Amino acid sequence: MRDLLRRWSVLGRLGELPAPMRLIVLGQLAFNTGFYLVLPFFALHLTRDLGFGGALVGLLLGLRTFSQQGLFFLGGALADRFGTRPVALTGFVVRIAGFLLLALATGPVLLVAGTVATGFAAALFSPAVEAELARRAGELERSAGPTRSEAFAMFGVAGEVGIVIGPVLGSLLLTVDFAVTTVAAAGVFVVVLIAFVRGMPRGPAAHAGEPILAGWGEVLRNRAFLAFTAAYSSWLLSYNQLYLALPVELDRVGLAGLLGGLFVVSAVMVVLGQLPLAELVRRRLGTRALPIGFAVLALAFLATAALVAADAPGPLPAVVFVVTLTLGQMTVVPVAQDAVGRLAGERRLGAYFGVLASAGGLAVLGGSALLGALLDAGGPPALPWAATAALPLASAVVMGVLVRRVPALDTSLERNRS
Repeated sequence: MRDLLRRWSVLGRLGELPAPMRLIVLGQLAFNTGFYLVLPFFALHLTRDLGFGGALVGLLLGLRTFSQQGLFFLGGALADRFGTRPVALTGFVVRIAGFLLLALATGPVLLVAGTVATGFAAALFSPAVEAELARRAGELERSAGPTRSEAFAMFGVAGEVGIVIGPVLGSLLLTVDFAVTTVAAAGVFVVVLIAFVRGMPRGPAAHAGEPILAGWGEVLRNRAFLAFTAAYSSWLLSYNQLYLALPVELDRVGLAGLLGGLFVVSAVMVVLGQLPLAELVRRRLGTRALPIGFAVLALAFLATAALVAADAPGPLPAVVFVVTLTLGQMTVVPVAQDAVGRLAGERRLGAYFGVLASAGGLAVLGGSALLGALLDAGGPPALPWAATAALPLASAVVMGVLVRRVPALDTSLERNRS
């Protein structure tokens, strides 16, 4: 029984990673704990405590998303040019400053400054630490250690643990004051900063002395990667329907209070199932998991549409959506993050991960606007779900073609390691 629990626990696998990789994985847990101390309660603070209207709240939330996801391409290029360590550490400092600004803010100016700072901070540290993890995991895989997809599975599990811990702690602190919550979040990142200063090795930047534009040029000339990025972007759009379409559906059936519980269900699925599923995918499917995983994402929307159209009992469509979407996520994400390194030829990983994330941010920005229009149009409630299914379904087709035709996505390595 103990061996089984060890196999299913992210902490049980951390010992297989070198110290710098363990730091990155545990850092992801801390990132999400600190971030989700604040994010779920930010809109409530703006409306209830500060009395702002919906337009300003929407603007601030949009600014946060754009300054984070939309600017990943810049953070990734900076990591290649100046090194992952200094860029990541700068991101931590900016995040701390952003949270402190939000703690002090009572008017729009400081709120905008704090919101942009907290978002841009992630645009600095996230592509930097992902690039560093990808590089080190690739080296470890070649020396017969855990595979890169398994390392990213641990990274994802740690993040999900943070997503569970953060809102729980935030809800407790919020009974005191929102400023206390944001200061506590800043404190989490102070601890992270100290840990990374002490534990993240110094090393030369992979492309020191080269113009930043050179990295973007290389990425934009990689047609296979651009096709992969376009297909992968539907994943982030699909995932963001947990924040847009899912609350609308729960509200439609009078069960809005179930939203938090469904997020916990998703997180628990990842924490308990991600590592064994990643191992199974590696041994049986390799990169063929990409089209399969996107097909599962499409199934999440199609099944929900069918249940909504059939007027299924209250929570059933929402539960089916969350469970199926999470299975698709668990199948796609670790394999895709491993594939980025392959498509990049193990070069300029910061730029590649940054462009991948920024493309997803653009997809969310445009796709969610269109989906929101469908949700507001007053048509059949199943229509938005059915329409959204077309996007991951198209991605499944594109990924299937890429896996067959792009040598960098060949799964012979996984077969040989099996």
